[in-house]
This record gives sequence, C-alpha cells and structure tokens, in this order.
Amino acid sequence: MTFQAAGGPHLPGVSPAATGTPAEGDRPGLIAQAHQRSESYGLRPYESPDFCPVLQSELKTQIERSQSLFTYALPVMETLYDQIVNTQSMVILTDAAGLILHSLGDDDFLAKANKVALQPGALWSEESRGTNAIGTALAENKATLVHGAEHFLEANRFLTCSCMPILDAYGKTVGALDVTGDQRGFHKHTMALVRMSAQMIENQLFANAFQDMVCVRFHSRAEFIGTLVEGIASFTPGGRFLSANRSAQFQLGMSVGALHAHTFSSLFGLSLSQLFDAERKAPGGVVHLPLPSGVKVSARIEWKAPAGSAPAAAIDRDCGGDEAHRRPEAASLPRRAAVQPAQPGLDDLDTGDAQIKGVITKLRKVIGKDIPVMVLGETGTGKELLARAIHADSPRHAGPFIAVNCASIPETLIESELFGYEEGAFTGARKKGGIGKMLLANGGTLFLDEIGDMPLHLQARMLRALQERAVTPLGSSRVIHVDVSVICATNRNLREQVANGLFREDLYYRLNGLVVRLPALRERSDLDVVANKLLREGQANGGPRIKDSVMEMFRSYHWPGNIRQLGNLLRTARLMAEGEAEITEDHLPDDFLEDRLARQATHPAHGATVAADAAPAGERAAQAAPRAQPTRLADVEVLAIVAAVKAHHGNISAAAKALGISRNTVYRKMDEANALPQQDG
Repeated sequence: MTFQAAGGPHLPGVSPAATGTPAEGDRPGLIAQAHQRSESYGLRPYESPDFCPVLQSELKTQIERSQSLFTYALPVMETLYDQIVNTQSMVILTDAAGLILHSLGDDDFLAKANKVALQPGALWSEESRGTNAIGTALAENKATLVHGAEHFLEANRFLTCSCMPILDAYGKTVGALDVTGDQRGFHKHTMALVRMSAQMIENQLFANAFQDMVCVRFHSRAEFIGTLVEGIASFTPGGRFLSANRSAQFQLGMSVGALHAHTFSSLFGLSLSQLFDAERKAPGGVVHLPLPSGVKVSARIEWKAPAGSAPAAAIDRDCGGDEAHRRPEAASLPRRAAVQPAQPGLDDLDTGDAQIKGVITKLRKVIGKDIPVMVLGETGTGKELLARAIHADSPRHAGPFIAVNCASIPETLIESELFGYEEGAFTGARKKGGIGKMLLANGGTLFLDEIGDMPLHLQARMLRALQERAVTPLGSSRVIHVDVSVICATNRNLREQVANGLFREDLYYRLNGLVVRLPALRERSDLDVVANKLLREGQANGGPRIKDSVMEMFRSYHWPGNIRQLGNLLRTARLMAEGEAEITEDHLPDDFLEDRLARQATHPAHGATVAADAAPAGERAAQAAPRAQPTRLADVEVLAIVAAVKAHHGNISAAAKALGISRNTVYRKMDEANALPQQDG
C-alpha cells in the first residue's frame, strides 16, 4: 500500500470541502481566530507547556473506548510513517478530545517532541496547548496546518504540524491523525498524505459499521471504485438511508443531515429491488446510476442477504423504510409490538428512598387512567427511566414506547418529526413522505423529554393533537386518529416560562395531570443502594465492591450530573479496578477528585472526610506553606493560589489543574497577590 502525493494537495475527484480542507487563503483568518481562542482560555505565549500526561491506566481506558479507531488506524499509521521516515517527523493519533493515543516517529525527533510533551497520554487540545494543528483541527472540524511561529505557545514554534479530523460512520468526530515534524523540514505534500490516510481510516470504520446493510460504492469514474476516494452510501434492505462517507456527500451534493430525508429511490431514481435486478444483468456487476444532479456514476453493490431471502423481497421494518410509507393510514390502527425483553417497572426503581417511594405510590394511582404525567427534576435524575417504568407497568406495555427529546431536534425539523410529512412537503423531504413520532407511538406511550424547549409555534399544534387525538402530517389534509398516552419531562420551571410567555398556559394545564418530582441524587437517602445497583449492571456475577471510604466520599459529593454522572463514574472505576476486590480512591477519575476538592475549598462542610494525601501536590504545598495572617477570606484564597504556583515552579497550567480552577482565575489572583501588604517571613 503506497500513497502517491505527486498528484497535488487534493484527493482525485474529491473537493477540498468534502475533506474539510480550508483554502490556503483562509488560513490566516483561521490561525487568527485560533489565537483569539487561546487567549480566551487564559494561555500566555511564554507559558511553559503542561508536562502532566494522564496515567497509563487512564490512557489504556481511553484506548479501549476508542478501540475501533485504534484498530483501523494503526496499520494506516505504519504505512504513512513509511512515507515520511527519516524526515525528522512523527505520526500521531488522538481521540476526539485531542488526547494522544499512539505515535510513531524517528528516534531523534521523538526525543525533541518529548520535551514539549508530544507523546501518548498528553492532551493537545487548544485549551491545553493553544493554537496547534491537533487542537485547532478538532476545534474547527477541518484539516489544519500550523507551521512554526503560527503556534500560540513559543515552546512549540519549532514544529510544523498537519492534522485531519477522523469521522466515524455516522459523521461524528472520533479522533484526529497528525504528522508533526521539525519546521525546517516542511513539505507542502504532507497534508495530502495525512488527508488520504485519514480518509482510508474513515472508509474502514464505515465498512465495519454497516457490514449487514446495503452498501453502494460509486464514483463518476469507474476506475476509482474500490479506491479510498470512492463514494460509499449505506441503506437498510428496505431503502432507508443510514449514512455516507465524505466522498459520497460531495458527489451527492448533500450533507449527512440532509441525506437522512432521503431513501435509496429518491436519491437514485429506482428501488433497491430494481437495482439488484440491474446488477445481475450488468457486465462485471457494475451498474450506472443517475445522481440528483443528473451526473451518471458507476456503482457496485454489497449486501450479505440473510440466508433464504431474496434481495427483491427484502422489507425494511424501520420507521423510515419505503414499506412504512406505502400505507400511512395504517398507522391509525393498533400496532402489534415486536417481542422484546421485559422492561424494568416501578418496583425496580424502589430502592429505599422515601421520596422515590412517594412518587411511585402516586403514579400507581393514575396508571392506565388516561391521566397525563409530567416528571420534573434536574438533568440526569432518571426521568426517562421513570417514564419507561410507567409504560412497562401500564396496560399499554405491549405497545411502543417512543421518546422524543424536544431540545435535541432542530427547530426546523421538530414539526415533521412529531407529526410526519407528505411527499414534497419541504425541500429535501423523502419521496414518499415520513411517519411522525406520534403515529409511531400509536397504541403505546409518547415520552416528550425537555418539553420546556418545544418551540412556541409548535405548542399550539401539540395542544390540538392531544385534545383531538388526531394528527395531520405536514403538507397533507388527511386527519389520522391516534391513541397515545403522554408523559412529559423537563428540568425547567414551566410556571415561570408561562409567566414569561415562553410556554402556552393551555398546553401546560393539558400536560400536568399528575406532576411528580424526582429528587436530586444528593437529596436521596438510598445512594448506597443506587451505587451498588449501577455497579452490578451488565455484570453476570462477581466484580469489585465499593470501599467504605469511597462510599463516604460519594455521600459528601454534590453530584451535579446526578445518577447519570454516578453511573458513568462507576463504569470507569469498574474497568480501572478490574481483577481487584475493591474500588478505591485510586480507581476514581481525576476530574471527580479535583471537582470534589475544589468544592471542599469553597464549601468546607462538604467532603471533610477526604484524606490529606488525596489532595494534589500543589494543594498540599499551599496548605503547608507559611502564611501571613490575612483578615479576609478572599486573601486566604489568594495566598493559597500563590503557594500552589510556587509549588509548581511557576507553571500556571499545572497549578490551575491542581486547584481545579481556570488559568484566567490564577492570573487574576496573582495580580491581587501583588496588591496584598508584604509581611515578614
């Protein structure tokens, strides 16, 4: 496998925009914006880089979380390194946050790179390192070259770096590929090699994600099919669009988001069954397809059909498939639910807390009585889990449970998502229309999460649909009757929103038949039970227990992310403690420990049980440092920060990290320290 860079800096047949590559004339503006962001993060050009890579155990965990990326990137990195060997350079792979997962390079250059912590386990986000190719490429989500003096930190200005973000099969940034070298050896073709390598990784991630789906590989020039510049689009066997790689998006002239409004037939002008028929007759299996632009492309089709089934008979059971659109009126009839494993009911949520028990008691009195339920509570308290439990214990448990997050759907699409739409209802609409979430919930439960974020103009339509138990798809005059039970949830104060004209009063009173509030985790008396239950999730047997001192830390913590935060923390801790009997302080994530210590500093009543040796070195030094006798609490804070900076030999980043505060705060407090009266030692 050899890369040919002589063709210039662009991939053959692919627009620079399709690979996220800025034009050379745009670079000065991009670098200037990156420098402005760097300053806003509190960085200073003369600042020493932070030489605090994550622990090897944490790096291992991050690699495991990025296992697919890591697996497919390694052989590509080795091939790329073969192209640049002996050029005072290195190849780097990072995760989506800019944490370096792996690197390959010339030994003499690796020694130089280590002096600025350019090594596995180091974080190279813009917040940590200022303007640099890795951090800026991830911030801008586009290929980025940062050369010499364009780096924000002076310590990094001996480098030249070319970086390309890596997208997964669904268009989400999962990492970045970078080539970094001595700025004196800059070569203009390096970026082309990096882009081609990144696209090769992306194509392999794409192929792996959709092995059982229909993949169409195409290009306007047949000889490019099978190369890294081919377009790849994936569909369900019934024709519903799933995803497309960068080249396919460029050739189709649409982003992944816009393509989700299409089926195979609306994009290529024929059904999948017709495509399979054409493929059987085509010489070499290469068919010719028209794109929406009118351009003809050559294509190959890949699909591992289930044993005993014919491609032409394949039916997509998903809500977006063609079959679902042939009889939209059928959605008004009772739906037969697929066989699914039993879902947890309300009894499973009763873990001993009196407040939760009270909520469950109230809910049992209204389940099955056509009373709408509104669940209030902070983010992460388990509102959707409660809604699913209500559905599981209701007479509708055999019907569908459809959840809609009103805050996550773009305002321009939420109406069509909820009520459905007809063919041609709006630009980019599916050829045969789409079924809305309310129709999909027919015979079951519709869960409207973050209802307080529903656009005001849509609230009137929702009120009418709930009152009339009927919906009219967008662009249609047909009225389709529905039978749904509605559960809403929000972390907002809807009464205040009503008073401020942001939420309709009539809809508010239509939805709040029974209002229950889930307590925050810090307010619950059953934290021990909840923690142990979360720890055992997904574990057949055995596993570590939570050490008593760690459980005491949990009890004194404020849990801003509630049960969701506790669950994520325990999943990480369980991995870190693999093979050990207990989860100890050493297995807990650094951000949890730092957040707890920072809160302890401002709220002394919280977290008083933490052992002194659990504090970061800078904080211990600050505690041990001889202090003057200040008269104000603010002065104590200033002196503690000064002590931390001294303990870290003037490294502002390390001191800020140890104290759990921003660099800007450290700089501001240092200025205040200069204004304090000097006292004899």
